Amino acid sequence: MTPENRSAYWKANLRLLAILLAIWFVVSYGFGILLVGPLNQFYLGGYPLGFWFAQQGSIYIFVVLIFVYAAQMNRLDKKFDVDET
Repeated sequence: MTPENRSAYWKANLRLLAILLAIWFVVSYGFGILLVGPLNQFYLGGYPLGFWFAQQGSIYIFVVLIFVYAAQMNRLDKKFDVDET
């Protein structure tokens, strides 16, 4: 891998990581703490939405983000020809 490709690969990896961490932050801190009042006007499964995000929603989103990260990194690895296959 050339230094230019290595740099581009690393930048793409960091960009993906920053986007996914920002989503996780917004869901866990924003929806679960900061916006809990407005979200509690809505219900999901019989529970206020703000409470649901604080207790379960952020965990579900985190698990989804893990799968998204794995899929995107596999695509990125193939793009830069560093995949394991």
